[in-house]
Amino acid sequence: MAFLMKSMLSNQVKNLGLGGGGEESKEESSPSDPAAAAGMTREEYEEYQKQMVEEKMERDAAFAQKKAERAVLRVHLREKYRLPKSELDENQIQMAGDDVGLPEDLQKMVAEDQEEEEDKDSILGQLQNIQNMDMDTIKEKAQATFTEMKQAAEQKCSVM
Repeated sequence: MAFLMKSMLSNQVKNLGLGGGGEESKEESSPSDPAAAAGMTREEYEEYQKQMVEEKMERDAAFAQKKAERAVLRVHLREKYRLPKSELDENQIQMAGDDVGLPEDLQKMVAEDQEEEEDKDSILGQLQNIQNMDMDTIKEKAQATFTEMKQAAEQKCSVM
């Protein structure tokens, strides 16, 4: 309560012009030049500002490059799994320029995945899968399929 009264009264007194001299002296003593506030000369401060701008531009360029690399990876995965394309990814790739590609680690992973898929799709890969399967389960599946086909034919054909 005392704080509220003090702040209300001091604001009224300052408005009358009786006690407002303290703030003016604070404003006069603070330097208006940002270089002086930072403890540098004007030239040093300008050089510092240039360095800050250059570093920010480098960081932004590196960030855009990383975003474009991620977009390339997403585009690759969309092509691989036949998903719809995204315009956002294509825009990020275009903004970064033509020198965007997958990072080396990801290129190795993609190459390994492609080799595995090619092996699975080849005849030798299919033969290896057959060797790994249990012959009893294959026979059971074949018999179940045959009985299903026979029942379907009996239902459709009036002679049987």
